[in-house]
Amino acid sequence: MTELWQLSASELAAQVRSRNVSAREVAEDALRRLDAVNPRINAVVECRPDAVLRQADNVDAALSRGDDPGPLAGVPVTVKINTDVAGYATTNGTRLQEQLIAPASSPAVDNLLRAGAVMLGRSNSPTFALRWFTSNLLHGKTLNPRDAGLTPGGSSGGGAAAVAAGIGSFAVGSDIGGSLRHPAYACGIHGLRPSFGRVPAYNASSPERGIGPQLMSATGPMARSIQDLSLTLAVMSAADPRDPWYVPLPLEGSPTPRHAALCLRPGGMPIAPEVEAALWEARDRLVDAGWHVEEIQDTPSVHEAAEIQEQLWLGDGFAALVAAVERDGDPGAKAVVEGVRDRVAALPPDVMTKALVRRATAARQWQAFFQRYPVLLVPVSAELPFPDDLDLQGREGFQRVWDAQLLLRAFPAVGLPGLSVATGTVGSTPIGVQLVAARFREDLCLRAGADIEARSPRIIAYDPA
Repeated sequence: MTELWQLSASELAAQVRSRNVSAREVAEDALRRLDAVNPRINAVVECRPDAVLRQADNVDAALSRGDDPGPLAGVPVTVKINTDVAGYATTNGTRLQEQLIAPASSPAVDNLLRAGAVMLGRSNSPTFALRWFTSNLLHGKTLNPRDAGLTPGGSSGGGAAAVAAGIGSFAVGSDIGGSLRHPAYACGIHGLRPSFGRVPAYNASSPERGIGPQLMSATGPMARSIQDLSLTLAVMSAADPRDPWYVPLPLEGSPTPRHAALCLRPGGMPIAPEVEAALWEARDRLVDAGWHVEEIQDTPSVHEAAEIQEQLWLGDGFAALVAAVERDGDPGAKAVVEGVRDRVAALPPDVMTKALVRRATAARQWQAFFQRYPVLLVPVSAELPFPDDLDLQGREGFQRVWDAQLLLRAFPAVGLPGLSVATGTVGSTPIGVQLVAARFREDLCLRAGADIEARSPRIIAYDPA
């Protein structure tokens, strides 16, 4: 018999809403799964069992009264430690914020809880969410449940590892340079970075972020099925007045032909043979599903977009980041600061103004591109998931990681949605592809992702070694 923790969010919610199983039974099962596997991977760094059961009992009470508890009734979710949950510390993986208790939950979390989801625990992240690896001096290292020698990805690595190991049906993370798409890729699940403005975001616990990060960061879900990503996106994207960037557009856009472009090496980026093979396999699965897929040699400049992302991210407040990293002392965060220090030193005083102008030009070029090709199929990363802590292996290791993540860095600069779709494994190593569409066309990414998923090996929750 399939255990509850193995079910998708959609399946669990249906079971609870039909009263075939209680929300408390789901919560108790989720807690047992967490206790059984989390000590081996350290994906969830804080869990309050009494609070979990209390939330579940509230869902059951609503059902008993005849009330609708919401589309995610009783579904357990983990939330990244850089996202506010009322009453919990928003540690962001640093000892400097260990006592930073959130006075209110972020909009996405509020939306999920109103829809009946049960907050199972807080998922790990690298210090200040700076790396594509997941460790910090406050909560320790998260291991990839598929292979402890590989990174679980970053910065939402704890959430991806949890979902891959059956700890919660889905996870909430954030993405400013691949932090949803890369952990999903590394752990063999799916991850959606929504468009800028799609999911409302705000952390009451912290000062206002710089304008660059505000324009690029996105909150989104990771899950074991595309259907779950669609369900959770619909819930998370409900309006909230606390986010001035939120745009209230429908989740479904105008009818569009099933036409996609395959670009193996945008900007001439070299890719591993296994990555190329995965792209061709995904292309064949789309064609089998009735898509017309056209191979193209290049796209609008991904190098330009990545440089804009870098400048918007680092062009304002880098000195304060350096000081915070020094006070924290985490070696991974220090490696990132050292790896980009020369780039920051070369930035002109008016870098932010110029980067914002360049951003408008780049966004226009990408919007024109998607008028011709509604969906773009490209690598997630130039490489398979990295050996853990590769970025700590000197300047060469850091540069290798930085270069491989070109596309993860590029698309946030212009606010585009991106979907990392798991397509199988190379030996025991997960592999996948990335789908990108015009802003607010997550529906196209999800449609293509569902067609690839339907022809790929089924993702099941994994027992860590």
